[in-house]
Amino acid sequence: MNTLTNVGVLLAFFFLMEGIAWFTHKFIMHGFLWIWHKSHHEPRKGVWELNDLFGFMFAIPSVVLIILGAESFDWKFYAGLGIALYGLAYFLVHDVFVHQRVKWLTKTQLPYFRAMRQTHHLHHAVHTKEGAQAFGFLFVLPRFYKRFNGKK
Repeated sequence: MNTLTNVGVLLAFFFLMEGIAWFTHKFIMHGFLWIWHKSHHEPRKGVWELNDLFGFMFAIPSVVLIILGAESFDWKFYAGLGIALYGLAYFLVHDVFVHQRVKWLTKTQLPYFRAMRQTHHLHHAVHTKEGAQAFGFLFVLPRFYKRFNGKK
């Protein structure tokens, strides 16, 4: 495969992961695996929470695809890399930036980042399995962007 195709596969899987993460968050985390995700909607009692198991679950297809595609650097390698890069972006945005598990970017006021943080806090305003909104992770819907940046 040529470089452009490889980059295309990587980006396709990166962006596909936002849809998969949204679906998983709405229907699995706030569904039958609420027992794991519930820990994320409660005050943390240490460094780790049961919800962190989802990160390992998402890493499995990434690792498998990278290993299967490593010999020939075919589409599987770049698909796995796209999933891994989404995982890194998720960690940096969700755990570091939004939840401040690592104290970086604590005072940023860029409009998109402010909307991202506030939208996720809106999601966490509900501490139960039902009734939450805003299930995305990296991409802020226009209605939330407008809501949190003073535009009606």
